[in-house]
Amino acid sequence: MGTHVIKMPDIGEGIAEVELSQWHVKVGDLVVEDQVLADVMTDKAMVDIPSPVHGKVISLGGQPGEVMAVGSVLISIEVEGAGNLKESTAPAPVKEAPVAPKVEAVVESKPAAAPRPAPACQGPMVAREADERPLASPAVRKHALDLGIQLRLVRGSGPAGRVLHEDLDAYLAQGQSNASAPVGAAYAQRNDEEQIQVIGMRRKIAQRMQDATQRAAHFSYVEEIDVTAIEELRAHLNEKHGASRGKLTLLPFLVRALVVALRDFPQMNARYDDEAQVITRLGAVHVGVATQSDVGLMVPVVRHAEARSLWDSAAEISRLANAARNGKASRDELSGSTITLTSLGALGGIVSTPVLNLPEVAIVGVNKIVERPMVVKGQVVIRKMMNLSSSFDHRVVDGMDAALFIQAIRGLIEQPATLFVE
Repeated sequence: MGTHVIKMPDIGEGIAEVELSQWHVKVGDLVVEDQVLADVMTDKAMVDIPSPVHGKVISLGGQPGEVMAVGSVLISIEVEGAGNLKESTAPAPVKEAPVAPKVEAVVESKPAAAPRPAPACQGPMVAREADERPLASPAVRKHALDLGIQLRLVRGSGPAGRVLHEDLDAYLAQGQSNASAPVGAAYAQRNDEEQIQVIGMRRKIAQRMQDATQRAAHFSYVEEIDVTAIEELRAHLNEKHGASRGKLTLLPFLVRALVVALRDFPQMNARYDDEAQVITRLGAVHVGVATQSDVGLMVPVVRHAEARSLWDSAAEISRLANAARNGKASRDELSGSTITLTSLGALGGIVSTPVLNLPEVAIVGVNKIVERPMVVKGQVVIRKMMNLSSSFDHRVVDGMDAALFIQAIRGLIEQPATLFVE
């Protein structure tokens, strides 16, 4: 038998060190070639580190949250063959995900070569000690809590026994949840606590939000918009062209409104380098679309929105959102935005105060659409209303310009034909 030492790879971009975010294996595990061993975090992306060999894990080179230098020992694997020590750098990363973070980034990997040993016991239920904390992502833990399931009773099918959403479904399918829950559990006192280390994506999100609020002079501006006409247009276009071109949401219309409004307000489509004291205004409109995923908030970028049709923008927004949610968005797709659009959809609330995506100077927030009685030409009518809650960097953007910019967007949305008048 021999030992194969895998060193922290050089991920590129001049990066000298990375943060070890999560292990997917433990000492004693049997691994196969291309199986994901660990997640590491750079300033721009979460990267999976695969195994270049088959073998057994004999030591791990660090703990989650630890910053490791490129070239340092990541993991040692016992392999078949000669007893001489082999050293290698891990192969090229196989998947990238954006930096805009979560405490536990769940990666479900299935080896492509030799099958993993089957578990000794089948079925979704497993006995654990009362104080044993099973591996699971925050989303799975919340799901289990909502369902009234004790995670320690659920057998995990993920790497290292991690409990996945599918495992919760299997547990419920066998009807074990109700059987294991004590009578009156909904009213029982709870004294348990859970400590979650802020590492990886969650740490990057925290750092970026803190940096943005400390460095930029935020101010917000909220305006009410009548979206009745544009919603009628959207419904008409979907009915006529939805089957052949795809369904339109409100977002591509808002992207179009940004493009048109920015022609008169180029100071909003800019980046501010506060160290060099330089404002760069850009002709290209690269719209960041804030997207929530299981690994945190990501901002994939619709590049050159000024050159896209409604359906082209819609298709690109959908493609990027799916890539971000599945952890497959590349670093290029998650960087380079010039202005950001953020929306919580049906959960958009009435008013929000979005945080700037530095070094940008403007972010436009979309709130939910509600029907309300409004006075139009002296008559009370029901209209579909929506607020835009937007934030700006007051170091660069004057309050009057911000208000005029949002009013320009309002005019375009309320008279949607003007979106297409050149």
